[in-house]
Formats: sequence, structure tokens, C-alpha cells
Amino acid sequence: MVIKLLSIARRTNADSPMQEIFSGEVSLDDGLLGDSKGKAGPRQITILSKESWLRACDDLGVDLPWTTRRANLLIKGFEFLPTDVGRTIHISDVILEITRETDPCFKMDKAQQGLKEVLMSGWRGGVCCKVIQAGIITAGDNVELGKELF
Repeated sequence: MVIKLLSIARRTNADSPMQEIFSGEVSLDDGLLGDSKGKAGPRQITILSKESWLRACDDLGVDLPWTTRRANLLIKGFEFLPTDVGRTIHISDVILEITRETDPCFKMDKAQQGLKEVLMSGWRGGVCCKVIQAGIITAGDNVELGKELF
């Protein structure tokens, strides 16, 4: 199974639109540098699966850009499940720990009516991660899933 990092996005504040970038620095303290949500803790970086996003859009009969979800990273080749909590994700030198499901908020329904509900099914909204090891990530990098840390 080949998993790829397709895209990276960040926002300067909570109400800003997501800006896609080709490469980004990930730090222990700030998550994805330049992203307003990257403070230390269990939700430094969010990851969305392309396959899950496309299924959610299909359920609504719409074609929305992945940045509508407001996640930092878009991967292809893997869909998240509750059993992934505690696993590590390796992208280049960066190591992330999956801490929980990303809960869809009211902003999803502002973007598209019904989006919040379809994202709540089957962890389609992605996962939150804590940075374990800092480094640089670039769109196109391979992604590897590791075992649980605990």
C-alpha cells in the first residue's frame, strides 16, 4: 500500500481561507509553521484522506475542494478508523501521533449544507495529530503509518 502526501494547507487565523503550499516546516511547538491552529497539544496538525473526502462529496452530490474541510494535510491511499488513534504517521523526517478524530464544526455547513453530517460518518473528517518529531514536508512525499506509541 502506497500512501502519498498530496497537498499541504494552512491559514493565518481561524477565519482565513486555507492557502495551499508546496512545502512546509513542522515544529514541535507550532505544528505547521504559519498555521493559526498549530499550538502545542493534541491538535497541532489535521490530516484528511482524499478517499474519505471524495465519498463525503459524492454523498452530497457536490465537488468541493479539499481545503473546504480546513485540514492541513491531504493524503491519498489510506482512510482513518478509530483503531488508528495512537499510531504514528511518518512523512519525510516528520513524525506525527494520531490523537483523535477531527470533529466537523458548524463551518462545514456554512460551506455546504449537510457537509458536517456526512463528515461525521466513518471518520471522514480526518484526524488530529501531535508533532513528535519536527522537519520539512513536501507535497508528493511518501507517508508511512507506524505502530502505536503506547
